[in-house]
Amino acid sequence: MSQAQNMQEKWADLPDDELLNYRMCDLKLSISNTYLEKCVSQLYTELETCGLQFKPPCYLGDEWFSPDKSPAISIPFYLAHPKLKHLEKKIMLEVEGDSEKECMKLLRHEAGHALCHAFRLPRRRLWQAVFGSPSEEFDDYYHYQPYSRSYVRHLENWYAQSHPEEDFAETFAVRLTPDLDWKKQYQGWPALKKLKYVDKLIQDLKNKSPNQTSIDKPCAVNRLKRRLKTHYEQRRKFYSEDDPALFDSDLRRIFIPADATGHQGLKASRFLRQHRTLYLGVIPFWTRGRKFTVNRLIKKLAIRCDELKLFVDPDEIKTGIEITAYLTALVSNYLFTGKFKVHA
Repeated sequence: MSQAQNMQEKWADLPDDELLNYRMCDLKLSISNTYLEKCVSQLYTELETCGLQFKPPCYLGDEWFSPDKSPAISIPFYLAHPKLKHLEKKIMLEVEGDSEKECMKLLRHEAGHALCHAFRLPRRRLWQAVFGSPSEEFDDYYHYQPYSRSYVRHLENWYAQSHPEEDFAETFAVRLTPDLDWKKQYQGWPALKKLKYVDKLIQDLKNKSPNQTSIDKPCAVNRLKRRLKTHYEQRRKFYSEDDPALFDSDLRRIFIPADATGHQGLKASRFLRQHRTLYLGVIPFWTRGRKFTVNRLIKKLAIRCDELKLFVDPDEIKTGIEITAYLTALVSNYLFTGKFKVHA
């Protein structure tokens, strides 16, 4: 048994609170002998089938990304072991790339970025004419048009609309997807022009060597000395929500205080918690917001309802409709602005 396997045996059965104290570099993780190895091999096959000799090096990092100016792909470390996927699911409520299908979608997208870095594609005038200026500022929150046909639809959240380089990566991923008749699927869409450009670009890059050959692997998990606990604290802070007091006036419109006789009925906080599973299924599906974000919002609002001593109106159906619409509006606003509610 290898040293890495011995180390994994030490932490694989630990309680979550003990595992969180491990440094990431001490997990001794590898892509080898996991389903990720099969996915990476599949990616290389798809690239070769298209005529590209380019095979971006893949490594385990702290999240999905292709390092700036480096033709490589970082795959989240938690996908390399079932125990770590369980921990990710428990803390963040979802696991990006959990299945082979979802993993391949993300790999194809990141391969588009890696190709950009390898051949310095965004410097080309025609590339910029098709996708826009790469100098646009990246922003985690962006306005999008859900029904626009000027962009392909590959990853969730209409991600192609976030930045010209994301537009290219998404378009490349669609072109790379096996057994997808992209010409038929996007017939009549302005996005078809982008797909045809990418198709021609692939032909032009056949048998060509990359301009950028140096490989940088930032945030490689086997070099990260921060503990899992710190890693997740930082991620949760990134997706944290606004001051709960900002929602007071809205909560008082949806719920009610105890009546003059002292009758209280069902507590608003209990109502929110009773329907939490429904909200976590419906709201992320329609808004494309993260389950973690929705869950934290519900918890914060439930606590605030207790602080305001709010209860449910006797017409629970009406209340249910209003709170669902309200949560959906808050999460949609968060996707656009990074805030659930703007200060008045």
